[in-house]
Amino acid sequence: MAKLNREDFISALKEMSILEIKELVDAMKEEFGVDPSAVAVAAGPAVAAVEEGPSKVNVVLTAAGANKIAVIKIVRDLTGLGLKEAKDIADNGGNVKEGIDKAEAEQIKAQFEEAGATVELK
Repeated sequence: MAKLNREDFISALKEMSILEIKELVDAMKEEFGVDPSAVAVAAGPAVAAVEEGPSKVNVVLTAAGANKIAVIKIVRDLTGLGLKEAKDIADNGGNVKEGIDKAEAEQIKAQFEEAGATVELK
């Protein structure tokens, strides 16, 4: 039997009716023990993960909010900065953490938002 390339296979599918395609899928399930539609669904999240964006982000404080003292404490805990430097970031905004994993950045963002601050992930 001659081996079909992808283009020939797709051309053959275009000529089939829906019933014939369903029979082909059922035959593939029997022959290989794999549901082709399940493979397509399983590939979906992998593609979405690739399209998500960068895995490293910066946490940028844009506004301290009403509870500035709590925000200053969080900045100091996360960065190890002194009181003056942490207060400057709380007053003027700026990078709190740079080049960290997105999951860690989300946790830090949640801490700041709990304290009433506004934070962006870039």
